[in-house]
Amino acid sequence: MSTGMWWFIGAACGQLLCAAALLRTRSRDSGTERPDEVPPPQALALLRGGRRAAVTVALVALHQRGAVAAGRKHTIRANGGPGRTRDPVQLGVHGALHRAFALRDLALRPEARRAVDALRGELRGAGLLRPPARWWAARALLGCVPLTVAVGAYATGASGAGLAGTLAVGALPVLVAVVLLRRSPATRAARRLLATLRERYPLPAHRREVTDGRLVQLYVALYGDPALALFLPRFSREGGLLARPGDEDRNRPPGERGAGTGGAAG
Repeated sequence: MSTGMWWFIGAACGQLLCAAALLRTRSRDSGTERPDEVPPPQALALLRGGRRAAVTVALVALHQRGAVAAGRKHTIRANGGPGRTRDPVQLGVHGALHRAFALRDLALRPEARRAVDALRGELRGAGLLRPPARWWAARALLGCVPLTVAVGAYATGASGAGLAGTLAVGALPVLVAVVLLRRSPATRAARRLLATLRERYPLPAHRREVTDGRLVQLYVALYGDPALALFLPRFSREGGLLARPGDEDRNRPPGERGAGTGGAAG
């Protein structure tokens, strides 16, 4: 491998180091880390699975009060007023249901987006989500890593055995960049909080073991599709809340992604 190519490899490694530094956000001390205080289910869902997960938990809470129901063709429709709730995400999601929407479209409606974005801001303030500027800057740097390696191979005119060696050496920073790109915007404190709550509230084997509707919301927030299939199989299936084949499934804990949910669907 030519000397010039090492400069490009070094540049790619420098991009990796800068991105890692941006992703290493120190969490602030927050009351949400105390074991006797549990954030709202929508907040936990947002930390675990993003916007769609938070909207899903809001729909579960609304459905428990009869405020929403499954519509036609895997959609959700309003079924009366939002009920006695002051939760901003639930109110925003219900307010977005001017007509029946699929979950993916509902999560992008302005009313739902504003409510979830406000919740996201609160979680950033609590040190549970990385600041957006640092997050997107880190992702931009990580995206430049494979480009830098490719440009280096082209600029140095590598071919034959030299090209194979160049690609072999360049594969390492590219692989690290891909791994870092898959990281969640949740901070270490948020991941620790979710892990602690999953240990405290393991998903039960049978839905009859849970009679508290608030706990059902908590299980859906922590476990996503498996909890939906367990507690609300018909509503989740007919309303299109369960991830479909080919969709990115962020509604499960990392160790369960790609696994079947059994029963209704994942």
